[in-house]
Amino acid sequence: MNLSYIKKIIKLVENSAIDELELEEEGTKIKVARNRNSGIFVQPASIAPQTNLSHSVQNAGQLNPVSPGVPQESKYHEVRSPIVGTFYRAPAPDAEPYVEIGQTVQVGSVMCIVEAMKLMNEIESDCNGTVVKVIAENGKPVEYNQVLFLIEKA
Repeated sequence: MNLSYIKKIIKLVENSAIDELELEEEGTKIKVARNRNSGIFVQPASIAPQTNLSHSVQNAGQLNPVSPGVPQESKYHEVRSPIVGTFYRAPAPDAEPYVEIGQTVQVGSVMCIVEAMKLMNEIESDCNGTVVKVIAENGKPVEYNQVLFLIEKA
């Protein structure tokens, strides 16, 4: 499955009444689910040696992509990854991180990079406030819609 194919699947779920869709193709399995409160997220389910394509659709009203330990009704704004990729806090390994805990950010402030298919995508703050927690780990993979940072709104 390539990124373009996965994006088409996400749009299919967004534009339909489907709450959850699982796909298995060429040994790769993904799950795209909608939480009516938080939007769409993609979860790689597993890699299996099977090659047939199977589909499973079901209601996922209880699904919650919010990070463990963060209350659902949090006073913090969540900055989420818009794509699947590798999370980097700084523009280069020897550079200072874009943001630190306690730092004030404005709408449009670059907070990190998510690398996807050799493209470096700058992730910007979508609210004004103070960074209170960095949730993603530098150099580690992140999923679509995964919480990267928590910001206390100004």
